[in-house]
Amino acid sequence: MGRQGVTEYQPLIRELPAQERPRERLKKYGAASLSNAELLAIILRTGAASESVLNLAAKLLARFGGLTGLAKAGFGELCSERGLGEAKASQLKAALELGRRMLSAQPDAQMVVRSPDDIANLLQAEMALLEQEELRLVLLNTKNQVTTISQLYRGSVNTSLVRVGELFREAVRENCPAMIVVHNHPSGDPTPSPEDIKITGQVVKAGKLLDIEVLDHLIIGHHRYVSLKERGLGFD
Repeated sequence: MGRQGVTEYQPLIRELPAQERPRERLKKYGAASLSNAELLAIILRTGAASESVLNLAAKLLARFGGLTGLAKAGFGELCSERGLGEAKASQLKAALELGRRMLSAQPDAQMVVRSPDDIANLLQAEMALLEQEELRLVLLNTKNQVTTISQLYRGSVNTSLVRVGELFREAVRENCPAMIVVHNHPSGDPTPSPEDIKITGQVVKAGKLLDIEVLDHLIIGHHRYVSLKERGLGFD
């Protein structure tokens, strides 16, 4: 399992090579290629004193549990966060509300998962900065579209604490046919531990009994991730 780590320094936007800056990457590769943190950074524009806007965006995503948590947060709650004021909080709420309205108008516009990279792009920027381990579940529909991302465990992810039945509770309730397990290693090294492999095997077996396919288990580190499915670890 990952060891508790220290939040990694993120360079200021002006310190990044031009081709690595979020706005330049958006222009060259399109908005879909950017992580949630990078997209938020473009909306926020500036960070706090001596803090990168990318770091601020990632911290907000970690603090509120992703975009869904940010969307649910109250205006005053956002304003109380270091680096945010009424102007930035308003920009965030407006952007998130536009996203919500677009999904309401186009219910088939959910993100489609085609590879582990898709999930890593969605979650890596925020989960790589977490100082504690978290386990999240990504639930998918029959078209492999993301329907829900939920945080299940925080603090320790091991076989003595993880109850396999809890991992499937929401999937059963929502009648989701597939799911992906994601957790982080605060040490920054995403190498799977024997515990990680053991948990994966238990979850995959339980999924077969419940007719819910466990498509993958991703471990997020600093700037890289490991797909246990790709490595054949825990997947028979």
